[in-house]
Amino acid sequence: MGRLLLRGLLVSLALWTLPAQAQQLSKPQIEAMVDALRLAAPKTSIQDDGLYSQWQITPGIIPSWSKQCLGREVTPKQLESSPGVARSIVSCIVRRELPKQYAATSNNETTAVRRTACWWMTGNPTSCTSGQTAKYVQNVERFYQQARSK
Repeated sequence: MGRLLLRGLLVSLALWTLPAQAQQLSKPQIEAMVDALRLAAPKTSIQDDGLYSQWQITPGIIPSWSKQCLGREVTPKQLESSPGVARSIVSCIVRRELPKQYAATSNNETTAVRRTACWWMTGNPTSCTSGQTAKYVQNVERFYQQARSK
């Protein structure tokens, strides 16, 4: 009797969590997000601003992301000099993060894009409510929508 009750509880729990699971996103959705992040990246007009690639990635995260995505560490300079490697890493991270935000928003595409952009900029998907970060998120959303409407 106890095992039957436990099995019923586990099945109920599994079914209850199904809607919260990240959905499989299409390649065009991922590519649109990757390009939106690139197009919205801050343009500092400073030659060596401490950010790398067209996505303006901070150097501290590059070794970790490259290890996760490529199986090997890449230095900031290597990332800067190889747009293909940069795109591959950004695509990998977007494939990981965008579905998380879809799940967190009950599959609301616009809100998931906004939260992913905020996470990309700050590390927190919900902290971009004002100032430059809010403007950045709006730009990412606009570029994403433009890419998706093509």
